[in-house]
Amino acid sequence: MKAVRFARYGGPEVLELLEVDAPHAQAGQVRIAVRAAGVNGLEWKIRQGLLRDVRPLRLPAGVGGDAAGIVDEVGAGVTGVRVGDAVFGSGQETYAEHAVLTSWTPKPPEVSFEEAAGYATPFETALRVLDDAGVRGGQTVVVNGASGGVGSAAVQFAVERGATVIGVAGPSNQDYLVSLGAVPTTYGPGLVERVRALAPAGVDAAVDVAGSGVIAELAALTGDPGRVVSIADFGAPALGARVSTGFGRDKTPALREGARLAAAGRLTLPVTRTFPLAHAGTAQAASATGHVRGRVIVTVP
Repeated sequence: MKAVRFARYGGPEVLELLEVDAPHAQAGQVRIAVRAAGVNGLEWKIRQGLLRDVRPLRLPAGVGGDAAGIVDEVGAGVTGVRVGDAVFGSGQETYAEHAVLTSWTPKPPEVSFEEAAGYATPFETALRVLDDAGVRGGQTVVVNGASGGVGSAAVQFAVERGATVIGVAGPSNQDYLVSLGAVPTTYGPGLVERVRALAPAGVDAAVDVAGSGVIAELAALTGDPGRVVSIADFGAPALGARVSTGFGRDKTPALREGARLAAAGRLTLPVTRTFPLAHAGTAQAASATGHVRGRVIVTVP
């Protein structure tokens, strides 16, 4: 099968489309014929070597963690899914014609493979960070970095819970945030004052998915750094805030909840750009700009 690999750390140019042996589903796994793969920020950071000390790789290595496709192998002990089912989820080396998934759920027929490929990481991460921040109905929450994949999902999940969401994003994404149900504002100096004007009764919690260096401002808004949770600013604990990680957590409940809302038309993650498998490096470069609204997707013929 064809798959994207890299043999050394570096820029997008180190990614190569190669002919390799197809993986097989082990116990508790399914294999899919990949139709599309989601592009996540973690992937280009791994490729660039930024995480080599905490997540060392044995090179050459494959790329990708999210995908949607058709099940073509079912591992031992797996129930509730059959060969031929359309699913999306998370797994290993998903920039490929075939990939193994370790967590998955049925793809809603209402959404395309390209849309579903971008769901897994944003769904799990958004629900996790909202849970870690204790966001519930009737509260006001600030989402910093609200227009990307995780931010878009976090806004919509929080609105679904009955929270008021103040979304922070760039000037070009203000109308987009309104369409998701958020009250929009922009990055930059004066953030605390802008948010206080939008939420005169105060802010109950804040989640940071952008890592843009605003933990102190978010703590000032909540009045308690313990009510600020970040997935992207690893200096947050030094300021009393928390960092949320997904290591060891089961993604399946989040995938199911997100799929339920997507099928009902109450949650959407727009696909901003698609790239063929051979242009995976260009797809990662687009993701790395940090200015993408919604999701970047790699498609597989």
